Amino acid sequence: MTSENASDGRIVQAHELKVEPPATLDELRTYLQYALQIEHITIPPYLTAMYTLRPGTNRSVFFVIRSVVLEEMLHMTLVSNLLNAVGGTPCVAHPEFVKKYPATLPLSAGDVSVPLQHFSRDALQTFLRIERPQSLSGPPDPRGWTSIGQFYAYIRQGLLDLIDELGEEEVFTGDADDQVGPEDFYNSGGEVFKVTGRDTALLALRVVSEQGEGLGDSIWDSDDQIFGEERQVAHYFRFNEIAEGRLYGPHDLPRDRPSGPPLDVAWEDVYRIDGSSTVAEYKECRDKSVYHHAKAFNDAYAQMLAFLQEGFTGRPREIAHAIPVMLELRDRSQALYRNPHPNSRKAAEGASASATFEIDQETIDRAVEHAAARIEAAGLSAGEPVDLSALTAPRPS
Repeated sequence: MTSENASDGRIVQAHELKVEPPATLDELRTYLQYALQIEHITIPPYLTAMYTLRPGTNRSVFFVIRSVVLEEMLHMTLVSNLLNAVGGTPCVAHPEFVKKYPATLPLSAGDVSVPLQHFSRDALQTFLRIERPQSLSGPPDPRGWTSIGQFYAYIRQGLLDLIDELGEEEVFTGDADDQVGPEDFYNSGGEVFKVTGRDTALLALRVVSEQGEGLGDSIWDSDDQIFGEERQVAHYFRFNEIAEGRLYGPHDLPRDRPSGPPLDVAWEDVYRIDGSSTVAEYKECRDKSVYHHAKAFNDAYAQMLAFLQEGFTGRPREIAHAIPVMLELRDRSQALYRNPHPNSRKAAEGASASATFEIDQETIDRAVEHAAARIEAAGLSAGEPVDLSALTAPRPS
């Protein structure tokens, strides 16, 4: 079974979108699939920065980055629910879903480059460019959006226009059984909920936007208002706290520098990597152990996408299979980053081996086959909650 057979969905290219709200249901579905791709493009760089922190160091930084990764997974799930609700089909188990790095931030007017980097000041500057909120960005540019929040604002406006034009029942035509609910997936930092109509659709867009860039002209997300959880600073401001080495105070505003307590950041306690390394490069080296570890990591990442594909396209219970794969990725990353780069010249320069996040069609096909076999063997049934709390356990020291 190939990835094309696994789903009727497809990958969307940037040229298929315009700097304006979607005007038809097909355009809305296209924008939402692209939103799914945008949410995912950040995950490999964030994971790379997190994995390259030496165990036992930078614990506060580790937990900050992990909290953002988990919320990006939540955003992917909410966007998939919204896409399903309006009659679309999410597509994640596809070789083009995992971009080749360095990638370009989709639809960015500034052509923001997104490389794979070890944790560093440069990496934090990349993350800040990705997460830059509307309150700190300029107006939309003819070349594209100047913040991801602007992109979601267009989706929101297009959705409301289509509801006014066609009626809510004609917009929300998806199968309710395709929705991922809290019984299927638990995520720290907000929670998954089903999208069943106008109100829940707008709430999903609100969660995604405000966790990323804050509520209005504020540094804070809205988790306290929506989920009854303790509020946090939004993604941009969490990363800026690391960059500045200081937490925000309760009354700080987006354009303020953090005024709260200091945050200890040990910039040198990292595994330095060459983010341009490839599996093919590893294979050419005399010692093949890093090659096998890198290939196994990519296989596991593709398996996670295959399980998410099943969960996002009509079998929400199967997302549970992604949980142990996420833990496997953490363990496999250590088998890479703790080793010197197999290229002796790069090793002499202090580079460690690293995950490459290269997912080709063959890798996806193996992953889809593996996922189908695992799902058939497990036979998960509905009714019992799925807990991802293992992902919040402290990393190995």
